[in-house]
Amino acid sequence: MYRFLLSRQWVILTLVALALIPTMIELGFWQLHRHEHKVALNQVIADSLAAKPVPAESVTAPGARVERADLYRRVTARGHFDTAHEVVVRRRTSADDKVGYHVLTPFVLTDGKVLMVNRGWIPADGPSQTAFPKVPAPPRGETTVTGRLMRDETTADSGIKNVRGLPDRQVMLINSAQQADRLGRTVLGGYVELTAPEPAGDRPQLIPAPDHGDIGPHLAYAVQWWLFSAGVPVGWFVLVRREVRERAEAEEKERTAEAEPAPV
Repeated sequence: MYRFLLSRQWVILTLVALALIPTMIELGFWQLHRHEHKVALNQVIADSLAAKPVPAESVTAPGARVERADLYRRVTARGHFDTAHEVVVRRRTSADDKVGYHVLTPFVLTDGKVLMVNRGWIPADGPSQTAFPKVPAPPRGETTVTGRLMRDETTADSGIKNVRGLPDRQVMLINSAQQADRLGRTVLGGYVELTAPEPAGDRPQLIPAPDHGDIGPHLAYAVQWWLFSAGVPVGWFVLVRREVRERAEAEEKERTAEAEPAPV
């Protein structure tokens, strides 16, 4: 009765089912790992935002990569803004998803090192996308800044292509190594998203604190993949039983037809 399972069609169907089961299980674990990563990152962000600010040079150094545990850590620094070497970062969105620029300003510390500070978002509403936009000035003279410590952006991590040949004083990525080459100065690794002092007006628009309460849909996706993997053998068994039933019904009809007397 089950010899049909050796047919070409059923062998292919069975092999596909056997391949789908471990694939879906692996996809479930992949989504579970993404969930765990998200939960762990949320905890890092929450701890960093709750901690008291520390001097920037206590958690980063020239050429250093910001450690995961220090992401979004609130840091302070004393020095002055160098607006003459300020650049803008292209294709950045505001809190309400408008496209514009981030303002990236070197902050020269009292010991001469430079900390790159993202002062926030401004709209791209100038007459040209190639001209340097009008940027509100930061506080003059020596001041203390506070902000969230961030890792250098790379194409691999962000997906943002580092386009060459951009207009003067415009960049695609916020990267301390690139800025060190441009400035010819010692630049601390990573950069800071400014939180204080706040701008005198509403521009630049400070970057809002990250949402660390949302865990995303990854756990639900993991459960879905595992349910799909469990459904594959169930579905295969249902198809087999249906095939058996249909073949049995066909054989019964054939026997009934053979048993009926031939018409005179």
